[in-house]
Amino acid sequence: MVQRTLTIIKPDGVEQRAVGAVIAILEKEGFRILAARMLHMSKAEAEGFYAVHKGKKFFEDLTRFMSSGPCMPMVLERDDAIPRLRELMGATDPAKAAEGTIRKKLASNVERNIIHGSDSPESAADEIRYFFPTIETGR
Repeated sequence: MVQRTLTIIKPDGVEQRAVGAVIAILEKEGFRILAARMLHMSKAEAEGFYAVHKGKKFFEDLTRFMSSGPCMPMVLERDDAIPRLRELMGATDPAKAAEGTIRKKLASNVERNIIHGSDSPESAADEIRYFFPTIETGR
């Protein structure tokens, strides 16, 4: 089933000039990029995007990091996009990520893990709307 999902190349990925490498991996795995933009989120925008995690102990560090520099949100499409992207990203902690995953190849640690991906059709629809309000979510 064709799905749409949101991914973000996080500030650490932009800083280390890995945007092209991540996009190459995504395209090689059959993802179509439907929309992409480079932006520097404000702290308030990062807090809005990650509102689901408000109250968790990592929330402050996460939102500070995500507003620390430019990032690149993208809308991706392919069959089973959500589970396939999650698999391709690898474990949140790159030390525990499987060989060949984006995080194993490019991320430095659990907090600077280079990429975000939606975890369900519902979150994908909400997250796509957050950055690309005029795009159909496919939901």
